[in-house]
Amino acid sequence: MEKKFEELKRRLMEIDDLNSSAAVLSWDQATYMPPGGAAARGRQMATLSSLAQEKFIDLEIGKLLDDLQGYEDGLDYNSNEASLIRKARRDYEKAVKVPAAWVAKFETHAAASYQDWAAARPENDFKRLEDNLKKTLEMSVEFADFFPGYEHIADPLIDNSDEGMKASDIQRVFSELQEELVPLVQAITEQEAVDDNPVKQAYTEDDQLAFGQIVIQDFGYDFERGRQDKTYHPFMTKFSLGDVRITTRVNENDLSEALFSTLHEAGHGMYEQGINPVLEGTPLADGSSSGVHESQSRTWENVVGRSRGFWEHYYPKLQQAFPEQLAQVELEAFYRAINKVSRSLIRTDADEVTYNLHVMIRFDLELQMLEGKLNIEDLPEAWHARYESDLGLRAPSDVDGVLQDVHWYAGTIGGSFQGYTLGNILGALFYESALKANPDIPDEIRHGQFDTLHSWLKENLYMHGAKFTADELIQRVTGGPLRIEPYIAYLKGKYGEIYRL
Repeated sequence: MEKKFEELKRRLMEIDDLNSSAAVLSWDQATYMPPGGAAARGRQMATLSSLAQEKFIDLEIGKLLDDLQGYEDGLDYNSNEASLIRKARRDYEKAVKVPAAWVAKFETHAAASYQDWAAARPENDFKRLEDNLKKTLEMSVEFADFFPGYEHIADPLIDNSDEGMKASDIQRVFSELQEELVPLVQAITEQEAVDDNPVKQAYTEDDQLAFGQIVIQDFGYDFERGRQDKTYHPFMTKFSLGDVRITTRVNENDLSEALFSTLHEAGHGMYEQGINPVLEGTPLADGSSSGVHESQSRTWENVVGRSRGFWEHYYPKLQQAFPEQLAQVELEAFYRAINKVSRSLIRTDADEVTYNLHVMIRFDLELQMLEGKLNIEDLPEAWHARYESDLGLRAPSDVDGVLQDVHWYAGTIGGSFQGYTLGNILGALFYESALKANPDIPDEIRHGQFDTLHSWLKENLYMHGAKFTADELIQRVTGGPLRIEPYIAYLKGKYGEIYRL
């Protein structure tokens, strides 16, 4: 049985090599590739992805998993070996339902669609992308139909990134959250607006990037096993546990854009860098779910990076980096500026209180498209209508509307956005557990020390990789299921104090 286990592991590592190679090509396309490489890049990525799919759905892997069932039963459930067999079996049972030819076709389409989006967005040209989106929607429905028996057509797509969750689960959580958020947003926006001019000044690109990199090094992001580059839409990618890269984008008239996207992506990167090295090259060397992954990016970006204690330490350093802009700005004014709550158009720039409303709009539009209730050509106006009804705003163009997020132009429609809000909820839930174990964490943050928090997260979350499902991990770490109460308490406490509610 040990020999069969090693053979399974060998095959899985070979597949991981192919997927990691495809990730290198995807990273390059989003950072340095010239536009002329788009057509060939789509073909190259399709070749690697279809090869990986063919190797994974090989009957020999199915036979190995069957043969190892008894071996797995005799192992400790928490062991790396049992976890690998268990995870590989779940992945295999889903993968065999998706033909390798479909994977190749979709990867080719997604690469071309991304390149078209990158060109069409600055030109505010949604019409150029309509045919791409129609094909994406068609293929997203095809993917769902590979998994018959679903409750809602979005369920297989959601399960692909947040395993075990269905549209009805997300809708229930969103409904509970909305009941709490809408009155809070209303109460805050009735107050006198906070002045955010301190961050809306001219800040040079190189100095912004340098300051952000100092902060994330202090957090624990390891530049010996990572790097940062610029892109249109920030992301984190991993080629191995020794090569975990992040990206950002810079607005020289808004300090917060590059800074907080850097902190956000570093949170993702630290999760991947913290995975136990013995899991390298296997399906376990990954995050537990989209929601759990986002919990880390949102924790480091917001719970830590927008906290008063954090800036008590870093604001003098920021003033030294940008004396002309900030020398006369008091800490309290800066703290309020970076935590300003306002109804806004851009999800990635949204404050903590309104952010989830942006996610809910996208999730609802995804469901409507998948259900056949919303045509692609009507999507821009549907977007504008929802923003007007939910946030009282209308984007001046599609650049700040339906073109702002890359997800539908480089992946499926469905399963793309719910992880962000789940991450906000889980981030607060995990942080509550971290504080119970280490009550001195806020004081350490105030002194620019992050080792205790980072070490606790590594021990309780990061090192396990994908050994446990999100539900199992939440139960292990917090002693209970997912719940929104810590997140609501965090928001009401922080913003109640800022806005004197």
